[in-house]
Amino acid sequence: MSDLLWPGLHRAAGLFDDDAVLASLLRVESVWAHVLEESGLVPTGTSAILDGVAEAVDPDAVAVAAEGGGNPLIPWLAEIRARARAIDPAAAAAIHLGLTSQDVVDTAVLLCAKDCLVAIADELDLQIAVLAALAAEHRATPMVARTLGQHALPTTFGVRVASWLRGLLVARTRVRDVVTSLPVQLGGAAGTLAALVEVCRAAGTADPVAVTADPVTAARELVASTARGLGLLPTPPWDTVREPVTRVGDVLVTVSDALGHLANDVVLQCRPEVAELSEPAADGRGVSSAMPQKRNPVLAILIRRQAMSAPLLGAQLHLAAAAAVDERPDGAWHTEWAPLRDLCRRTVGAARQATELVTGLEVHPDAMRAHLDRALPGALAERLVPVLAPLVPGGRAEVTRLVSVASDADEFASLVGPLVVGRLTHDELAALLDPTAYLGVAVSLVDEVVAEATSAPSFPHPSLPHPSTPS
Repeated sequence: MSDLLWPGLHRAAGLFDDDAVLASLLRVESVWAHVLEESGLVPTGTSAILDGVAEAVDPDAVAVAAEGGGNPLIPWLAEIRARARAIDPAAAAAIHLGLTSQDVVDTAVLLCAKDCLVAIADELDLQIAVLAALAAEHRATPMVARTLGQHALPTTFGVRVASWLRGLLVARTRVRDVVTSLPVQLGGAAGTLAALVEVCRAAGTADPVAVTADPVTAARELVASTARGLGLLPTPPWDTVREPVTRVGDVLVTVSDALGHLANDVVLQCRPEVAELSEPAADGRGVSSAMPQKRNPVLAILIRRQAMSAPLLGAQLHLAAAAAVDERPDGAWHTEWAPLRDLCRRTVGAARQATELVTGLEVHPDAMRAHLDRALPGALAERLVPVLAPLVPGGRAEVTRLVSVASDADEFASLVGPLVVGRLTHDELAALLDPTAYLGVAVSLVDEVVAEATSAPSFPHPSLPHPSTPS
């Protein structure tokens, strides 16, 4: 599913689209039916019949019919039951036994979100590996640091890459935590599993061997078995406690923040007057319809777009959570689906764009050094003023003035040299003006972050298809 007004969304193809939602609805119903079948609560073969009749359901037809009940499960289930009834009426009646539509929709939505998070984790693993190598390569490559948009002090490009890495490492940890803690939603019509408890009580009365535990315990065990079958955690129903949804939204915003930080720096460093970085070249990449000389940093721009829009989608999820009422939300629940889907898919797209960006990022150390040299002596004022103030007549004020009027390091040396004769040698003054000798702990900071990145385990899951480059 692509989008003319969201270029790059094709990179999330197959994730959280309409077909994926229908497949997740089926997965929830199928695992539930299988668990009930194994417990003797529904006819043998129910889950197989369900799986067999669920092929080729038209998502467009379901979407249109969903208006009638307010969610897609209701018309989808009606179609599935009608097909199953032609094969085995008893099995058809057993489908969805004890559940309500919110159970299936909530759980299916989280399954779709989980698939997206796993795909994002794949990309973060790749980006962290690439950036760790890049940071190590450029741990001592000098450049000028910029604060509030202005030249500040000497730093290294490795430090800047390490700052990107730190954000991605935090994001990957949080993605891992969310993926392994997503809950199943199974509560029945009002969150009490009353219908399922009655089914278990009736089964135990008719055949005590069929349900060995008391009905309440049996119902909880069925929920736990279904959760395990879906790769989710068994928890109490969360119909109006929407933290599982906001948790997913929050981690996606965290990922988008980290990617946006990287993309913002790339956009700025790709400016022609800076030219410290270039995006990877590709046919048709960065072109302008009117200015053929341009090479726009389109990947970084599109990633930045996602980072700017993600918090608004995350806020919508929190707004919906705060508006939940009673035992089933009336409208707030329905407002979650579109922003959560968009946030998931767009973050996948941005993550895959970022992998392509960092993998082919072109670094221009000569330009970095040239900007640093042009920033002297101002970029070393923090060092020069306290060292030279006791040696220069006029003290701190005069050294500050000389720093401000000198056009470069050589001019500064020519102005200061005569004032410090006998107190500072030419070589000592030259050493003071060497920006690579004023890096503090920069190199060791890079080494620490690289060590963390290379020692952290990759995300433990089977990889999904990885369309990092456009087809």
